[in-house]
Amino acid sequence: MAYHVACPGAPAPEESPLSTEVWYVSYGSNMARARLACYLEGGSPPGARRRYPGARDRTMPREDRAVELPGRLWFAGDSAVWGGGTAFYDHDAVGPTPARAYRVTTAQLADIAAQEMHRVPVLDDPLEATLRSGIARRHTAGPGRYETLIDVGRLDGLPMLTFTAPHGHAGRPHTTPSPAYLAMIADGLREAHGWSDAEVRTYLASVVPRDGAARRR
Repeated sequence: MAYHVACPGAPAPEESPLSTEVWYVSYGSNMARARLACYLEGGSPPGARRRYPGARDRTMPREDRAVELPGRLWFAGDSAVWGGGTAFYDHDAVGPTPARAYRVTTAQLADIAAQEMHRVPVLDDPLEATLRSGIARRHTAGPGRYETLIDVGRLDGLPMLTFTAPHGHAGRPHTTPSPAYLAMIADGLREAHGWSDAEVRTYLASVVPRDGAARRR
């Protein structure tokens, strides 16, 4: 059963205590454990155009949980890795969004974020220090598409963090993701939530643009 995160508009939690562990919450292709492994151990996921260097600490998460976020998933842009739209999360929109929380170190999360922005993980990444000291509900690490961190709740006393675009879905061009990208998201939904193929198809049909072209909602 999925852990449900509080609804949008709820009071922001207090800043996290100093911690070397957090929950990285994925709502897109990283829900598939094999995809996440490429960010930690290095490598290229099936259907992707990029090989990842991996994290400084290549240990896979010792724990993960199925979670449900209150916001909604949407796709935009043209992914250099997959082609087609990239998944983003709008925390302030009506959901829910199925997701997967991985228990990782702050250094690992900083390295995942760096690779999401096509950078190489480095020692003393400023984001790692920010994660260790705790963030408020929303933190902007930079102007990039995955440099806005959102604290979506607590699980076992640790902060649950995800990253997304600095803006929501409303009034933005929506684009259709590639079949390979959707297949990776589908794998993650089956793994984390135990969904059937029919459940996966129904969910993806509800979030993927139908016309196959960029459009505004």
